[in-house]
Amino acid sequence: MKVYFAPQSRAVRTVWLLEEIGQPYELEKFTLGQKEMRGPDYTAINPNGRVPTLVDGDVTITESTAIAQYLAAKYAPDLGPGPEAQNFAEYLQWLHYAEGMIMPPINTYVVETILLPPERRNDEIAARALKLLNRTLAAVERHMEGREFLAGEFTIADTITGHAVLMARRLGADFAHLPNLSAYADRLEARPAFQAAETV
Repeated sequence: MKVYFAPQSRAVRTVWLLEEIGQPYELEKFTLGQKEMRGPDYTAINPNGRVPTLVDGDVTITESTAIAQYLAAKYAPDLGPGPEAQNFAEYLQWLHYAEGMIMPPINTYVVETILLPPERRNDEIAARALKLLNRTLAAVERHMEGREFLAGEFTIADTITGHAVLMARRLGADFAHLPNLSAYADRLEARPAFQAAETV
């Protein structure tokens, strides 16, 4: 199994999950923005030139949430509750919350504060993205009242939406009034599998 990876990207989610389930993997490492990511060798594998990409035998998957669902279904079904599980709907809700709600304002904020050269950045757009990000996090804060993980027990939803929460905190989202989310983020960062993914 091979993972195409760059630090501080969604690819951390994939390596984190592989570490959680103890599945061996080989890394092909990039740095974000590296020209080889747009080169013909890699775009033949992932046409978007993005990470992560998982190659497992003759299977290639390029979307981080789909990769998580694939790995859980094939190697760790206890981390991906099925329709018969009491927490199935809750699990699905929070598995997809990251890409639907948290990541769009994060993406905008990163573009306007990091990726664009200073003369092209727009402070108003950045501030609006941060405000929207804080609103999306408030919904997770309410949900996490009395919970340890998003769907009760640890699932792949925590490696996806939990990772988005961690990214938001590191980018400067306002966690001052989010005690449930702060404690949740601390729990995730303390997990040995997450720490391993952070240091590959």
